[in-house]
Amino acid sequence: MRRLLGCALIVLLTFSTAAVAQTILNGAGATFPNPIYSKWFSEFHKAHGDVQINYQSIGSGGGIRQLQAGTVDFGASDMPLNDDQLKEMDKPIIQFPAVLGSVVPAYNLTGVSGDLKFTPEVLVGIYLGKIKKWNDKALTDANPGVQLPDEPIVVVHRSDGSGTTFVWTDYLSKVSAEWKSAVGSNTAVNWPVGIGGKGNEGVSGLVQQQPGAIGYVELIYALQNHIPFGVVKNAAGNFVKASLESTTAAAASVKNMPADFRISITNAAGRDAYPISSFTYLLVPTQWQDQKKKGAIVSFLTWMLDNGESMVTQLDYAPLPKQVTEMERAKIAELRQ
Repeated sequence: MRRLLGCALIVLLTFSTAAVAQTILNGAGATFPNPIYSKWFSEFHKAHGDVQINYQSIGSGGGIRQLQAGTVDFGASDMPLNDDQLKEMDKPIIQFPAVLGSVVPAYNLTGVSGDLKFTPEVLVGIYLGKIKKWNDKALTDANPGVQLPDEPIVVVHRSDGSGTTFVWTDYLSKVSAEWKSAVGSNTAVNWPVGIGGKGNEGVSGLVQQQPGAIGYVELIYALQNHIPFGVVKNAAGNFVKASLESTTAAAASVKNMPADFRISITNAAGRDAYPISSFTYLLVPTQWQDQKKKGAIVSFLTWMLDNGESMVTQLDYAPLPKQVTEMERAKIAELRQ
């Protein structure tokens, strides 16, 4: 009898363990999409209790390095990987656009109401250290009627390898030959001036703490932290504020998405396009030793397009264009094989 009870207990424990067994996926990378990723991974787990997705918001550069080192299952970056970075991976990678977002110039300026206007020349001048005070003529000319204070500008940038930095410097490189030659664009650059903060969270915090500060952050971080942010003059000559509509307008400039999805939409053409917009990417290996993990990532990517994209506007990201989602479904079908 005891033997039968013992056998029954073992069988029961075996079934109980199997019932709670989970496939765990670990990812790391961009802070730019972290708010939407956090929501997606939580909602996906509710619908698929056998899959747990853990994500470290450490910056695009860190995510790329961890994926190269094989310490995570997938990465995330706001900068599409270049040929050299892809060669450094130990396996082929598909770069899946996840959402569209915008990077904004957020500032802390007491006594100034309304949205400040920033021209490309002003943003370049501030980050080159040539425009040092808030009442500089270049700023007052762009903001007639606004009483800007005679205070120093405290420049804030990212201290970590960052896709948000790539988007920001990619834009500055497009609008300024001087910036392109002197500083360039990358996830990390040699900043001419400023203090560094880690992650979008760190930059947001420094801007809030430092009177007279300006820093670049993803739109959702400015909105969540109630930090004022400026409108930026676009390629068509219009001052445009970052929003779902203006980010979508920037994406509309893409007429033919490349097969590998690597594209920049900063300084996009279009009357209503916000000029500092970008896709953000999930970096997914095509070869998996663990077939359960492969099945889990395929399931998530499919869910992302079927369900996740409908959630993005709640967090002030823009959904992917239909052309892009159709191309992604074809890539997911290839990955499934």
